[in-house]
Amino acid sequence: MVITEHTKKLQELENRLQKLGSFAVAFSGGVDSSFLLAVAKKIKPEKLIAVTVSSQFVPEKESEFAKKMALSLEVEHVCLALDILRNEQVVQNTKDRCYYCKKQVFSLIRDTAENYGITSLLHAVNQDDLSDFRPGLKAADELGFLSPLAEAGFTKKEIRESSRQLLLETWNKPSQSCLATRIPYHVKINQADLMRVNQAESFLQSLGFAQVRVRCRGRTAVIEVEPDMVKVILENDRSRDIVKTLEGFGFETIIIDRDGYKTGKMNHEIF
Repeated sequence: MVITEHTKKLQELENRLQKLGSFAVAFSGGVDSSFLLAVAKKIKPEKLIAVTVSSQFVPEKESEFAKKMALSLEVEHVCLALDILRNEQVVQNTKDRCYYCKKQVFSLIRDTAENYGITSLLHAVNQDDLSDFRPGLKAADELGFLSPLAEAGFTKKEIRESSRQLLLETWNKPSQSCLATRIPYHVKINQADLMRVNQAESFLQSLGFAQVRVRCRGRTAVIEVEPDMVKVILENDRSRDIVKTLEGFGFETIIIDRDGYKTGKMNHEIF
């Protein structure tokens, strides 16, 4: 039998997990954490929990999807609620916002794991994440979280393919990021802006734009969709309906980014 590079990485991942015995997974229900949880379940650890932390930065439908995925994988799921807007270091929205947010989120997960008698903590960062600006990774390291997907060499593309082979419905799930990433750095984050963004993105998704971001610049909404969908969203009747609906959410100016969606675009403003 020919052992492919993919097979080697999967074996490496399973070997790493088997050595831990029991662990808690920081679980969002996204592509990466669902794959990690599925492999963790497969090796039958002594104790396994998935921990999801919901806050104003997480659309409710994403938290509900995480519950659905944990249930389908038959893994014990702990859901925690966090009022992240009470954290002034997060609200100030400096370039280190993600660090302060993840510090609080991962501290809650660590405390929960300790209550279950679990000492190994996992998060689903992959190799591609390591090349982006992600100050939250520092918080994870400080709190003792392991990153077995990255350590085994998995890229996002490989995780999607592996998820497809495992018949996980997340294999082609659009990438998600917290709603705070829609607000420009150094602009204070507030509930009203987050709500407008969430409403606008949910509406656009209902129209069939799976990968979408609505960047909030005051009362101006900058819409990003996949590059091959820009032409579609610019269609006259469709664009008029979008403008009218987003104005109803409280935006005054609506702009379509003709370059389309690209991950980490807001990070470009601080470099």
